[in-house]
Amino acid sequence: MAGTHILVINAGSSSIKTALFDGDLAEVLRIEATGIGGIGAVKTGAASEPADLPDNAAALAAIFDALSRQGITLTSLRAVAHRVVHGGTALTAPHRITPAIRQAIADCISLAPLHNPHHLAAIDAVSALAPDLPQCASFDTAFHATIPDIARRYALPDRPDLAGLQRYGFHGTSYAALVRTLPQQSGTLPKRLLAFHLGNGASACAILDGQSVATTMGYSPLSGLTMGTRVGEIDAGAVLRLVRQLGLDQTETLLNHHSGLLGLSGISSDMRTLENSDTPKARFAIDHFCYWAARQAGSLIAAMGGLDAVAFTGGIGENSTLIRTAVLDKLSWMGKFPSYTVAAQEEIQIAGEANALLTT
Repeated sequence: MAGTHILVINAGSSSIKTALFDGDLAEVLRIEATGIGGIGAVKTGAASEPADLPDNAAALAAIFDALSRQGITLTSLRAVAHRVVHGGTALTAPHRITPAIRQAIADCISLAPLHNPHHLAAIDAVSALAPDLPQCASFDTAFHATIPDIARRYALPDRPDLAGLQRYGFHGTSYAALVRTLPQQSGTLPKRLLAFHLGNGASACAILDGQSVATTMGYSPLSGLTMGTRVGEIDAGAVLRLVRQLGLDQTETLLNHHSGLLGLSGISSDMRTLENSDTPKARFAIDHFCYWAARQAGSLIAAMGGLDAVAFTGGIGENSTLIRTAVLDKLSWMGKFPSYTVAAQEEIQIAGEANALLTT
């Protein structure tokens, strides 16, 4: 007999986060494996213990073992639901995972080489241990499928070898959750909503009548706002120079892992650390983060034809009054508008999407 619990898995390269939801979609447990690639840790609820986690397979095994100690086995679950970063142009809605859907996720590896392989590894690990257990996938790119072509397309020739080079947008699960939950605060969903997902990865989205019409991230999660370690906005000519100067691999590492708040401050990618620092570089990094958030917000406001409200979510968006105030101050030219802080609910959004798939 099928169980009632849904396990949400968010598999990354250095950590795997899971959340367990009961039949009423109430969260009952979180288990996270961090420090993958060496001696890491497995955190169950508030308790943490060190663990040897040489790779993702070992991390998943440790998580499943921690689940079993809580009386939950894979075979006792109703389903496993996965966060998948990239669904390309084909996967624009949640899906139950079939061989065809798995292949479609694999086909997107070239679009998200740092993410989709880890999602597939988790899917395959669950399949090996519980082949009859339903699995579902929710895609970060799916929410942005409503972006019109004029906003989606780069000004490149229409050639087969350039297919797939377009703006996709990310953090879609977070924005979908925000659209679902914001009316609980605002009474109704604002028609022209400027939404910020601010964390180590950061983006903003123009949400018109509940649908994405523009967003700051593009072909990859590298573009747009200043982020924890990602560069955000940078001219393509500068990237070409870096590739000639440093080579492809070093350029990719620089832009993804050594730039952003970390690169500007020379101290940390963590906004909390920077806010507690009195160094000029730390202050400049914070100012850069807020300036580009507000500056790129202007283009999103233009895409919606105005502004009715602003909402913040994500680790920084939820917890930093300093950042919210600074961004809102830079948008004060728009006149008065309400602003909201919304707790990120990506996991419950994914669990809810899986539940809907299982009941239809």
